Formats: sequence, structure tokens, C-alpha cells
Amino acid sequence: MLPRGPYTSRMAKEKTIYTCTECGGTSPKWLGKCPSCDAWNTLIESVAESAAGKNRYSTPHQGLAKASDVIALADIDATDMARTPTGHDELDRVLGGGIVEGGVILIGGDPGIGKSTLLLQALDSLQRAGLNTLYVTGEESGAQVALRARRLGLDGSQVKVMAEIQLDKILATLDATQPAVAVIDSIQTVYSSLLTSAPGSVAQVRECAAHLTRAAKSSGVCIVLVGHVTKEGALAGPRVLEHMVDTVLYFEGDTHSSFRLVRAIKNRFGAVNEIGVFAMTEKGLKGVSNPSAIFLSQHSEPVPGSCVMVTLEGTRPLLVEIQALVDSGGPNPRRLSVGLDRDRLAMLLAVLHRHAGVACMDQDVFVNAVGGVRISEPAADLAVMLAITSSLRGKALPKGFIAFGEVGLAGEVRPAPRGQERLKEAAKLGFSVAVVPKANAPKKNDKAFEGLTIHPVERIEEAMELVRRLD
Repeated sequence: MLPRGPYTSRMAKEKTIYTCTECGGTSPKWLGKCPSCDAWNTLIESVAESAAGKNRYSTPHQGLAKASDVIALADIDATDMARTPTGHDELDRVLGGGIVEGGVILIGGDPGIGKSTLLLQALDSLQRAGLNTLYVTGEESGAQVALRARRLGLDGSQVKVMAEIQLDKILATLDATQPAVAVIDSIQTVYSSLLTSAPGSVAQVRECAAHLTRAAKSSGVCIVLVGHVTKEGALAGPRVLEHMVDTVLYFEGDTHSSFRLVRAIKNRFGAVNEIGVFAMTEKGLKGVSNPSAIFLSQHSEPVPGSCVMVTLEGTRPLLVEIQALVDSGGPNPRRLSVGLDRDRLAMLLAVLHRHAGVACMDQDVFVNAVGGVRISEPAADLAVMLAITSSLRGKALPKGFIAFGEVGLAGEVRPAPRGQERLKEAAKLGFSVAVVPKANAPKKNDKAFEGLTIHPVERIEEAMELVRRLD
């Protein structure tokens, strides 16, 4: 006898099976070990097809687009996807220019970071621009969404709100209202009545995301899915969720800070690794036009252990301050980095000792990227090593000093990609001295670098000696 309940009602012709994620084998009931490959805890719930040619993906309101003719790639008229700006420049930058018809966007972040706030603001801007929008909330009531809108100053907003978690009703509403943009907040609260598992389970998240993605592709509506994250910061649910969607955005930042970063991890319609910078205000999230000011601390005079570098986030060069603190340690000195790779820090300390004669074997070394930014590119190597040396010597680097470049195990300073753009950004913000790889130095005088004295180096010992002379 089938169980009853709000999440378990289903038609008798549908049959539940359990599929192994390792070998694809099936079982009529859940088992701890797969009967085919003997793998443990790999069986997940799914729904078997009721008849050939008729399954849960072919109901009228979930119908797929008609089969297309087979066409040679050269005969396809490829045109750029039309983009609709959201009204927030920083969000448009991350999306690649705006939302795309039929696109599916997944945005995740810590609780309270501002996901719902940003999406409600974006929907209001799109609604005022003449687009039909829909906000589906599964975690709040309509009254709670209205109260947030009033706090954000969105009085008189015409964004349509629907408080629902049942997938069939959501798809029927999308089919009836035909919105241009719909937000599902969140995908972990939506459930399909074809499955017996609770909302938020792997099977439910995968099933509901698949149906919503097909609805977006067949109807042309842009769907934004809000996803929960685990305590490690990764998106909760099956990894296939990120493969289904067109764009994956991560909301980053400290809840105790007023600044937020939106980072694109995947984007089929634009560049990845783009970031948008927002400031949380009483009226919601506001874009920051000059994000470099966030990552540079305001020192009245240069201080030891501080070096500014130029990093690239997508197409945007950002100036970030790298701070280092070297202090006497015990028999087991600590190596701690925030915003930078800890293993790479250990490698740089070894290179610093071997090729520049700077020993930190008995010292605690702490390195931090100011502003909560995370730097993964190796172009930060030179700035990190100069900041460590500055802290160890107790002497500050010259005022208006920047550095960037990758450092190899042999002590060579390798060029960083798009070095000219990095230098132009530094010159624009008033920096006067730059130590860069020789391959990144401009070949001729350029007015874009006026006021910036550029010192090219080929090895780390050259950079250390140059800094000593500049003192």
C-alpha cells in the first residue's frame, strides 16, 4: 500500500525504483549496498517510466520542444543572444551583460548574505522596465516578501509573488502567466509529488531542477534558482545541478562586513570568474563602481609588511593589498594564509630562502588579502614575498608601490597575463613605483603609464635588491 502525505501522493501507474550512482544498476527497494556492484550508500530514489514513449517529462504543461531537423554546423545562422539588463551594472557584469531568454541561473551563498534581497531588487527593476516577472517563494510567505520590499524602498512594486513549493503548481503557473523572468527561492524547498522523499533530498532537487530547466528551454522564460550551500561553502545537492544550469553564481562575503562579492563560476553566455561588488545599505544592495578602494586599507604612511598587487577578476583588474606578519615562533612555526593558497605560501618561503637568502625557518608567517577577496592566480607571488621580507626587516615599502608576477622554483620572475592592463589600472589610481616581470614591461613610452616608474626584473634576488635601493 502506498504511503500517504503531502509529499508522497502519486498516481498508481508511477513506480519508484532506486538507481545506483556508480554502476547504474536498479533495485525495487532501497538497500545499503548496491546488488550489482556492491558499492555502499549509492542507491538514490527515482521514478520509473510508466510506459514506452510516455513518462513524466511529456505531460502537457512540461512538454519539450519539437524535435529539430539535423543541420550542418556551417549552415546554422549563429547570432548573439539578446540580453536584457537587470538594472544593476555589477550583476550584469557577472551575467555577461544581462539575462538571456530561456537561460537558467543558479545562485548560492550563505544564509543572510543577500541573495533574496538582490534578486527582489533585480525583479523590481525588470518589472519597471516593462517585463513580466514572478517571484516564487518557498521559504517565506507573501507578507514577508512584501515587508522586505518596503524595507528596500520598493513601494508600489508590481512584481508578482507566489508562495508555493509543489512543482506541478509552479510549472502550471509559469505556463499560465508566461513571465519573462522567474525566481525560485529556493530549489531545496520545491518537491515533486512523483517522489516519496522529502524536499531538499538529492532526488527531489535533481528532479525539480530538471523539470524547471526543460520548462525554461521550451517556453523561453529565464529562471533563477536560489540554492543552499553546505557548511564548506559548496552548493548543496547533487553536482549534476550545476551541470544542468547555464550560469552558476556564488554570493561571497562576510555577514559582519557591508561588502558582498558575486562571482561567476560557470557561464555559457559570458566570461567566467567575473565578479560583481556590492555594498549592503539600508535600501538594499548597491553596486560599487570602484572596488579597488575596498581592498586597499587607508594608511596615512607606509607600514611594514604591506604590498599592493594588481589581480585580475575576469576582465576587471583590481588592486588588492597583501599584508604579511612575520613573528618569532616556537619549534613548530605556523604558516597561515587568508585569501591565498597555504601550500603556495610554503613554496614561496622555500624559494625566498634558497634564492634570496631570506630565512623564515623559525618564524611564524601570516599572510592576508585585505577585504576578504580570494586570490588564486600565481601573479600574487612577488607581492607576497616582498610583503614577507618587508615585515621581517621591519621596513615599509615605498609609498605608491605595487608589484605583481609569478615566481618559479628556480627563482625566476615569470610574466603575468594582461600585464599592460594591470599597469594602466595602477597608474590610473595614482601609484608611482611598480616592480613587474621584465616581459610585462611596456616596450615604449605610453601616456597611459605617466607618473608610474616601472622597474622590470627577471629574478627574485633582483627584486629584493631593487627594493633595498628604493629604501
